[in-house]
Amino acid sequence: MMSGTDADALLTRVWSELGGDDATPRMAAPVPLASQSATGALAWASVAAASLAANALAPIARSGDEASTPGLSTPVAHLDPVRIAVAYTSERHLRINDRAVDVWSPLSGFFSASDGWVRTHGNYPHHAAAIRRALGLREDAGKDELRRALSSRSMREASEAITAEGGLCVPVSQEDPVLDEALRGTPLIRTALLGEAAPRVHAASADAPLRGIRVLDLTRVIAGPVATRTLALFGADVLRIDPPALPEPELQLLDTGHGKRFIQLDIRRSPATLDALLQEADVLVTGYRPSAIDALGLSPDAVAQKYPGIVVARLSAWGFGAGDADRRGFDSLVQAATGIAMLESVDGQTPGVLPAQALDHSAGYLLAAAIMTLLRRQSREGGTWLAETSLRRIAAELLGMTRTAQPEPVESFDPLPHLQRLDIDGRGVMTAGPALPVHGRWIDFQAPRPGAIARPEWLPR
Repeated sequence: MMSGTDADALLTRVWSELGGDDATPRMAAPVPLASQSATGALAWASVAAASLAANALAPIARSGDEASTPGLSTPVAHLDPVRIAVAYTSERHLRINDRAVDVWSPLSGFFSASDGWVRTHGNYPHHAAAIRRALGLREDAGKDELRRALSSRSMREASEAITAEGGLCVPVSQEDPVLDEALRGTPLIRTALLGEAAPRVHAASADAPLRGIRVLDLTRVIAGPVATRTLALFGADVLRIDPPALPEPELQLLDTGHGKRFIQLDIRRSPATLDALLQEADVLVTGYRPSAIDALGLSPDAVAQKYPGIVVARLSAWGFGAGDADRRGFDSLVQAATGIAMLESVDGQTPGVLPAQALDHSAGYLLAAAIMTLLRRQSREGGTWLAETSLRRIAAELLGMTRTAQPEPVESFDPLPHLQRLDIDGRGVMTAGPALPVHGRWIDFQAPRPGAIARPEWLPR
């Protein structure tokens, strides 16, 4: 199947970019995600990269000598294509007390404009309020009112008006082959040495190669949380910070918050607390707009100067250039703006979607792979390191992979063996299990407890 070739080639290149050897396993079976794009191939290669990176993390004893025991045995051989598909569509499998949940707001979706289509994103209350303000709608206006308001405006007029108010709206566009080709000439995951620092040694183990690693998580929604959730799966102490004024919706935390501790902290007003956490952190992961992160004094260079030896990992929707650093975005908007939505159209006129929030999930697994690779490198060589990728860069990669005129047929499957049931605050929560095995076996996620606000401090190593 064509997706296997794409998957193998992508994994080989990603692993090479991260400094791995040339021996990468091949995808044995396609990931069942029906798409005209090579979504399944992208999914498999992303998860496989994270698996290879975890496997390369040989435990480091406190003496500084590497243990003879390898990290994780034959990790990619244990990957289950169906399990990957379930993990990539995790929000569709989320159940609370056996009831399905809808993570999408009525103000999020495709809407017809006077000269085409636009894609809005109003899942967060302040973004929904911005859409309504921009279009002169009442505070409780719903989908029908939004549809009528957008139908008389051009794509450009609608997107500019909503963006100016701090909302999210993009024209649904055709792909830009020249730009995509240029982006594919850059690394899928960029890594760089930011400065000199002594190696750090931690008490890891074969079944928890990241034990002792402290990860400060400044991310939201899917991509960043998937990365930090993966690090927690392998034993890292992940401390997630949310602003008290804009907390993450609980449904999102139940989907991507596994294995983490949560705090609410206004870091603008609590610089001393943030500084204390970063002084003892091994990894800082950010997923907010790059310009917003830089304004907090958390640019990669600033962090490297103040906290030598840390690994800085950045995610953005659109990239890190001058024109993109201040631009808000989510997976669905990047799909719409890059031509993916029209590529996935059923009739060539109405925009379609990928069978998963694939840009988000792949960004998360790829960034986790880079972080684990750099942690291993830091333990040997020292240094302060940077890893970064964007949804836009991953979209360009997908658009350069093999595509079909119609979605490839996939066999139906039972997701139940790949789900896990958790008891969270007296509620039964069904969630997707990890896409990655640990030490060649499947384990369950630790339950997220979004209502349990932790203290702003690290666990003992």
